[in-house]
Formats: sequence, structure tokens, C-alpha cells
Amino acid sequence: MRKTILTAAVIFMILLSVPALAADNGGAAIIADTLIVRPLGIASLALGTAGFIVSLPFALTSGSVETTARELVGEPFHFTFTRPLGDFSRRDGFGQDP
Repeated sequence: MRKTILTAAVIFMILLSVPALAADNGGAAIIADTLIVRPLGIASLALGTAGFIVSLPFALTSGSVETTARELVGEPFHFTFTRPLGDFSRRDGFGQDP
């Protein structure tokens, strides 16, 4: 019985804290970025690297190695490791013309 009441109290406190996180978009954005978006960025970096390796012979013959590397490896790397936490609005710089 004590365990059930304690569990219900913890769930109730968590549910009450969700609106507070929703009002503070910065904290919720950082949490979502840390728990969801960054791991997806790492996965996309791994897939992009594999895609780059597969496409390398074709990129070499067409002279597009730099573009292929930038799009498949550089962009996911930049998005995952150099972007500030919780900042989804900026897309500053990597691979863009000034």
C-alpha cells in the first residue's frame, strides 16, 4: 500500500511539473535536444558516413567528393556537435555560401 501511494505521488509530481517545462521553452528544448535530437544526429552521422563510403567511387569519378563529404558527413557532424544545445533556429555556416 505504501509503495502504491509513493508511486502515485511521484507520478503526480511529474505530471504537475510538465506545464512548468512547457512554459519555459528553453529548458524543454534543451532536454529534447539532449535526449532525442543529439542521438538522432549521431545516428544520421553514422548513416551519412556509410553513405559517403558507398558513394565515394562515384564521387571520385564525377569530381564531387567535397560536396558529397560536406552534405553526408559535415552537415550531420556540425548539427550534432557544434550547435548550441536547444538551439534549432540557427543554421549558421557549415557548407553555406557567405
